[in-house]
Amino acid sequence: MRRKTHWFVFGVLSVALLLAACHGAQKAAIDAALNAAQTAITAAQGEAAKYVPDQLKAAQDAIQTAKDALAKGDYQAALSAAQDAASKAKDLAAAAAAKKDELTKNWASDCESFPKSLDEVKKKLDAYSHGAKLPAGVDKAKLADAKVQYGQLKQGWSDAIASFQQGNLADAAKKASELKEGLAKLAELLGIKS
Repeated sequence: MRRKTHWFVFGVLSVALLLAACHGAQKAAIDAALNAAQTAITAAQGEAAKYVPDQLKAAQDAIQTAKDALAKGDYQAALSAAQDAASKAKDLAAAAAAKKDELTKNWASDCESFPKSLDEVKKKLDAYSHGAKLPAGVDKAKLADAKVQYGQLKQGWSDAIASFQQGNLADAAKKASELKEGLAKLAELLGIKS
């Protein structure tokens, strides 16, 4: 009977040691995945915060999910979340670079087209102010409003350029996009065809 008890105790201890070793290996894998994810996030954080903030937040949230699961002892969920975080973090730098490239190309295009369109609007406003026949639906009050809008668009473009010069490409591109919409509406009002 004693012999069976020894074997039983030995078996239980062996299983406990094996489980502890497995948990230790899982924890090491989780720690490695978390460290890799955090390193990738740290490396890409500056650019990612500017150009792909949603993806940065998703990667950071995945790290937190992994840490929370690890704290609860749910190694499987922690490992899965850590691997997800590492995958998301790995994509951050490439996504930020792609978005920056896209915004840079759009900005270059806007820098070429927007000032020309703004000049066309200015010429029309000047012509109407000097007696040219106003387009249908435009009276002197609407012309005065159009001049105010032109001034706001011109100032907005200066603000967009200032944002770009300060290194805030995302803000400059957003402003340019909004300004283009306003300029298109004003040009249509003044009878300027695209």
